[in-house]
Amino acid sequence: MRRISIEERRARLARRHRLVPSAKTNDVAAIARDLIGLHATDPASLYLSAAARMKKPSIEAVEGALYEDRTVLRMLGMRRTLFVEPVDLVPTVQWAASHAVAVRERARLVKFLTDAGLAADVGRWLRKVEKAALKALAARGDATAGELASDVPELGEKLVLSRGKKYEATVSVSSRVLLLMAAEGHVVRGRPRGSWISTQYRWTTAEQWLGTPIDHVSVDEARASLVGRWLRSFGPATVDDIKWWTGWNAGDVRKALASVDVAEVPLESGGDAVVLADDVASVRSPKPWVALLPALDATTMGWKEREWYLGEHGPQLFDRMGNAGPTVWCDGRVVGGWAQRRNGEIVYRLLEDIGREAIAAVDAAAEQVGRIVGDIRYTHRFPTPLERSLRG
Repeated sequence: MRRISIEERRARLARRHRLVPSAKTNDVAAIARDLIGLHATDPASLYLSAAARMKKPSIEAVEGALYEDRTVLRMLGMRRTLFVEPVDLVPTVQWAASHAVAVRERARLVKFLTDAGLAADVGRWLRKVEKAALKALAARGDATAGELASDVPELGEKLVLSRGKKYEATVSVSSRVLLLMAAEGHVVRGRPRGSWISTQYRWTTAEQWLGTPIDHVSVDEARASLVGRWLRSFGPATVDDIKWWTGWNAGDVRKALASVDVAEVPLESGGDAVVLADDVASVRSPKPWVALLPALDATTMGWKEREWYLGEHGPQLFDRMGNAGPTVWCDGRVVGGWAQRRNGEIVYRLLEDIGREAIAAVDAAAEQVGRIVGDIRYTHRFPTPLERSLRG
């Protein structure tokens, strides 16, 4: 097999992640589909990730896809991370990733409830509460966690997590139960209570929101489908990349790959990677481009082995837990970072010399982010060293 160069990997990234002007679209579901989900842990990141790939970026268009057209859905997926997925991919993600997350979450919650001594038979108590919550939610149509607790008093109970440790926290039973029910695909997050950067959602049943229950897919079939789709957008990639992105163990990754028609290719940067067998043809480089991508963007977070697009900038642009901050991209590589200051100004810092024309394009991209955000002020959940420096 021919060797795939770093330049070609960057060209694939640019085209397939809709970062070049010719690939942009106003179809939010198409953007989420091509990225196999937009990271949604940080609401601002979700909207700015979509906007960076839209011909006519707007907050309203993303809200329309989420809440009016309902072509995309928030769901807990790979690595227990909140994603926004196109509705057609929901069953695949549910059974390839969310199902395993739910199994672990149920075991954790049962332990928390047992430690709290809320019932003699915790498993039975939890099933009863879940059934009552679903019934109440179906009757209301949608509700906040607090509203549900007024219908199901058990949801108002409190749990102390990590008692005695510096990160001890007291949470309501409702938050943990709803998280579990969402991971299992029974309930979904609807509109937020506040603005588009709010994380306080109203909840509804999956059947009410989608019009039908989430289809069942065998785990093996779902995982093979997920890996194939991911390689179409992110390949070539190493096995470690796939293992990291999915959150699966090495055995699960190998099993999924065995069900997909892949080819092994050498990389210019060293070592071997896999691509879909029908995706070995060369990809030409696009015209020069720049982009400002937000924290936790699906592209920046897409691979475990990032040197080919990140260079040596990781310590400044990622936090200690591996969360990406806002990044400046130029022709398929990260060249700097950016931030929103307290007065709303969008500022950036380049870590490489990219030339006057590219700098002018970055200026224009920063102005566009400012127009999209408008009067909203936000702080990313996982600030990085360079972002802190820029914010002042």
